[in-house]
Amino acid sequence: MQISIIIPVYHEEKNIEKVLKQIKSEVKTPHETLIVYDTKRDPTFHTVTQLSNKYKNTKLVRNNIGSKKGVVNAIKTGISQSKGEVVVIVMADLSDEISAIDKMFGLIQQGYDIIAASRYIQGGKKVGGPILKTYLSKVAGLSLHYIFKIPTRDATNAYKMYRKSIFRDIRIESTGGFEYSLEIVLKAYNKGYKITEIPTIWYDRMEGKSNFKLIKWLPKYIKTYLLVFKKNE
Repeated sequence: MQISIIIPVYHEEKNIEKVLKQIKSEVKTPHETLIVYDTKRDPTFHTVTQLSNKYKNTKLVRNNIGSKKGVVNAIKTGISQSKGEVVVIVMADLSDEISAIDKMFGLIQQGYDIIAASRYIQGGKKVGGPILKTYLSKVAGLSLHYIFKIPTRDATNAYKMYRKSIFRDIRIESTGGFEYSLEIVLKAYNKGYKITEIPTIWYDRMEGKSNFKLIKWLPKYIKTYLLVFKKNE
């Protein structure tokens, strides 16, 4: 069984080699890495091209869904182009703990369908980042867990591993940004898929500009949150 590591990128030329280096040194499970880009004008494309001989299991994939591109369509493209039976979404900004990938895969082998990396359980932590964003994500995750029994306390974190077969049953309908991750978890829970979590430490980016648009995407998060009240969506 192989993991497909999907990394959506947009002007991450200062970070991408560091991420690839971490993957090469820390992920022991057989894997491929898909770097999903919107356009060749993105400097990240040229950086990865120059690194192709050094990281031979890394592949550049052009985001081929929709005219506006963006993170949701990049994730969809990565999933559709992946060869692994398991996919994990990793950010290119060095925020995610790459060393957790093998642990997450171990839980997939135990029969789970989704493994959420959680910042809000014992052993987890969120280092840096906007205070309002942290507060909202924590309230969303903890309320979904304690009130609605969703099996993770960090449903909004994009760093998750999925058994790819679930995407034959779950269609991603998000059109904004990272709310797609919350959408998948809630739909999977409503359909009876097995979800669990492991602790992770999340770090705010050191290089480049964040592509997270809180004000623009907040209404979409709220709409997605309400999926908890629906069954078999």
